[in-house]
Amino acid sequence: MSNFDIGLISLPVLILLIFIRMPIGVAMIVCGLGGTALIFGDWTVVLAKMKSETYSTFSSHSLSIVPLFLLMGQFASLGGMSQSLFKAAEAFLGHRRGGVAMASVGASAGFGAICGSSLATAATMGQVALPELRKAGYEGGFATATLAAGGTLGILIPPSVVLVIYAILTEQNIAKLFMAAFIPGLLAAIGYMLTIAIYVRMFPGSEKIKDRMPYSERLTALLAVWPVLLVFFLVVGGIYFGWFTPTEAAAIGAAGTGLIALFSRALKWDNFVDALLSTASNTAMIFLIVLGASYYNGFLALTQVPQEMSEYVVAMGLSPWVVLVVILTVYLVFGCIMDSLSMILLTIPIFFPIISGLDFGLSAEETALWFGILVLIVVEVGLITPPVGMNLFIINSMDKDTRLGATYKAIMPFIASDIVRTIILVIFPGLTLYLVRLFY
Repeated sequence: MSNFDIGLISLPVLILLIFIRMPIGVAMIVCGLGGTALIFGDWTVVLAKMKSETYSTFSSHSLSIVPLFLLMGQFASLGGMSQSLFKAAEAFLGHRRGGVAMASVGASAGFGAICGSSLATAATMGQVALPELRKAGYEGGFATATLAAGGTLGILIPPSVVLVIYAILTEQNIAKLFMAAFIPGLLAAIGYMLTIAIYVRMFPGSEKIKDRMPYSERLTALLAVWPVLLVFFLVVGGIYFGWFTPTEAAAIGAAGTGLIALFSRALKWDNFVDALLSTASNTAMIFLIVLGASYYNGFLALTQVPQEMSEYVVAMGLSPWVVLVVILTVYLVFGCIMDSLSMILLTIPIFFPIISGLDFGLSAEETALWFGILVLIVVEVGLITPPVGMNLFIINSMDKDTRLGATYKAIMPFIASDIVRTIILVIFPGLTLYLVRLFY
């Protein structure tokens, strides 16, 4: 059996291990090290690889961004920033048709700007906004679907943990990726709000419209979100303007949100310890997957599977756009059964060389940035796509009176909005790359 054949066989074996509920990080370690042993026929090579690969993976200072952004999200949740964001958005939108639901989407976008995790954004905003949505008369399925969709903004609006991992895997500039994600993230929030506006007009009487809030109260609510604006400006603005490296910005963001939580008297010793433990637990989970991906991708490099597949696809003479659509469709399907980080770590080493070998009329760097944002969007859709959309489960578990089937039904208009947005960004790459081209 050739090395290439071993590499090809490892793919269905890996998927089988994942389906039988083996943790994906462990599954990739098993396939990567087992495949390496088959190629060399010597376990001493595997042991040497475990030493060198582990060191080279975790000696990269870029990975330190991950726990810092996770800690920033923990402190932001404790500091009551989610409540102030929702109240401010509700003050300006609550009197409109679908206003409370739109406010929950706007608040999710704001919280995503200081969190970087979709699941954390969904869980945090669900606690804040779900009672208000039900009080405003929205039926359970639409309320939970709105918050599940809004939670996906946490993965797209910078800073994003998944974008950091993508940047490390493809050796791209993190600041440019964050900038490229800004317009697609804004389009996502607008698309969700338009979806809500259409829904409440199709089903009149599905909500109770609130009274218009006086401008003085709106101003008070707006002033309450200054900590969020400050943290976002320091972290993302600091990266864009070159004041800090991404790692330094993440550290400043974590320290800033921690101080805000402390001064708001929401951060007690017990909460502080819980935030550290939760950050450590989530970081360990992510790093295990990163290590597994490192072993497995190193094994694939030995088998030449990514290079051979790339050359084969290019030699087929298919339109680059057809290849791109097929790859994005694969992501959409796999997003229904896998979490976003695992899917990106597993597939990028295979798909990225293929995309890099195709001509879209863009430079190599622009293609990498554009493809990264497209992947992030379809991964985001997977988080709300039945039957295994993680955000759907998180939000639905908070509303015991709503059946999961009702949430599945109500999420479909939001998925349609995501698909339309993806098509627009595929047809017009300049929308994604506009800010990068403007500032770099």
